[in-house]
Amino acid sequence: MEAVALIILLIILVGGLLVLASSVRVVQQYEHGVVFRFGQVQRGGQLRPRAVREPGLTAIVPIMERMQKVSRQTITMGVPGQDGITQDNVSVRVDAVVYFRVVDPVKAIVNVQSYGHSVSQVAQTSLRSVIGQADMQELLGEREKINKRLRVIMDEITEGPWGVLIERVEIKDVSLPEGMKRSMARQAEAERERRARIITADGEFQASKRLAAAAEIMSQDPAALQLRLLQTVVEVSAEKNSTLVMPLPVEILRFFERAAGGSGRQSEAGDEKDKPGLAERLARAEEDLAKAAEQTSSLQSAEDVPPVLGLDEPKHESSSSGDRRGITSGDPASDLAPDRSHETRRPS
Repeated sequence: MEAVALIILLIILVGGLLVLASSVRVVQQYEHGVVFRFGQVQRGGQLRPRAVREPGLTAIVPIMERMQKVSRQTITMGVPGQDGITQDNVSVRVDAVVYFRVVDPVKAIVNVQSYGHSVSQVAQTSLRSVIGQADMQELLGEREKINKRLRVIMDEITEGPWGVLIERVEIKDVSLPEGMKRSMARQAEAERERRARIITADGEFQASKRLAAAAEIMSQDPAALQLRLLQTVVEVSAEKNSTLVMPLPVEILRFFERAAGGSGRQSEAGDEKDKPGLAERLARAEEDLAKAAEQTSSLQSAEDVPPVLGLDEPKHESSSSGDRRGITSGDPASDLAPDRSHETRRPS
């Protein structure tokens, strides 16, 4: 009898340990436990007390209760690439990334069968809808606006009924057709070429202004021109080549000018009286250089290019061919016959 009682006691002890082990549960820090009692988590339309267990050690009644754990961590889910046609009829392929987490464990378990799969399907359909409502420029340059629109559409569907909060939606990549890529590359190349040509022309314009100012200053003193000539000779002679430079002094040219005649000197004297002084000419040259420096170095559009004198103005019609030719006589034969009045007859 004692052996039978010992065996029964041992069986009861083992069964108690098994029941205790089955009733003890550990809920992790990032989880919440939803306890179903006879399959119910709500009673009378309200949540049953202690239906949601906090993280830590907890116990349930075996056979009567069942606990299901729900993660509260933020889940990162990639949305497969979706093909669509934008508002401006461009075929694109867009893929995105969705960040979401469960804020109501009871709704996430009771109201939807698999909240992860459901969120993926909602993300795909919403992405296709947004692609059809946006144009290509928005998809490429205004992604933040598209991301906010996607988040609002998805959050309206998931947060209230499913207890899932959409934290962020990011468009990962936008794939364009190869033909569209080549067209955009040609457009960008043409725009860069236009800007480069305009900048080069602007540089030439500023260089011409500075060269004109330098010529204005050097024309006031013949010694400056002579020094510039000597400096050019030094630069050329530094190179090892067979170039022969014959410098011509400027004073020789001045000598020929003075020998040209009195009238020329009188007109030159009159021009020198009417010509402004050196200080005034230097000040005018400095003002022109300052105005050229203040101008922008690059033009934004083709309309900003200044007109070119001689090309943009209408050309005057040349004089008629009748004015260039002399007035001929009435007899064409007399005009074509050579004039022999100066010839003399040779004696026989």
